[in-house]
Amino acid sequence: MLKINNLHASIEDKSILKGINLEVKPGEVHAIMGPNGSGKSTLASVIAGREDYEVTEGTIEFEGDDIEELAAEERAHKGVFLSFQYPVEIPGVSVTNFMKTAINESRKARGLEEMPAKDMLKLIREKSEMLEIDRKFLSRSLNEGFSGGEKKRNEIFQMAMLEPKLAILDETDSGLDIDALRIVASGVNKLKSKDNAVVVITHYQRLLDYIVPDFVHVLHNGKIVKSGTKELAHELEAKGYDWIKEEVGA
Repeated sequence: MLKINNLHASIEDKSILKGINLEVKPGEVHAIMGPNGSGKSTLASVIAGREDYEVTEGTIEFEGDDIEELAAEERAHKGVFLSFQYPVEIPGVSVTNFMKTAINESRKARGLEEMPAKDMLKLIREKSEMLEIDRKFLSRSLNEGFSGGEKKRNEIFQMAMLEPKLAILDETDSGLDIDALRIVASGVNKLKSKDNAVVVITHYQRLLDYIVPDFVHVLHNGKIVKSGTKELAHELEAKGYDWIKEEVGA
């Protein structure tokens, strides 16, 4: 599904990613871990196509197609979803209206007609019930006055509505208390299938107690320096990142 080969990327002439190799197959959950400044969020942004970053070398393939030249919205229409660490507020636009627009824009890009209103309402009802989201929540302005947990739950709702092939969750556990963390993780787990894949970017092992990864990769100084199974995350929790730095001679 996703194949990254020797990816180098920079922002404002500062090199951040320095040769990333990663392959994610349908049905898999990959966790990207690493200390601050290692390039985790940059990797997420580059995959999603954010314009701030420049790819200087390497390739990104999604379902066999090179997507490097595609804009962020084109990648989204292909099925790449990125949850932001700090979601933006959009006053005056309700959660429901935002989702209607996003879904219909995606359908338009694929040559489909707009989703009939009754089908849209049915989909919203099904997904909100699945994620235990109150109807009143859906009429609120997007992210305006939302708590950290509400913002993250809203992003999982967007993910549920859009049904992406590849979901990238960038530090989705940031600022969440344990109850909010469980709700968000439960939503992600309900949306996993053999046909889609999830990349979870996190500092901490605690999220991985709820979203159990098939593979864990440690990013350091712009490179994946170690990969393993979920046990690697436990090892990082126990030892911290210093032993990784010593192991790679950093």
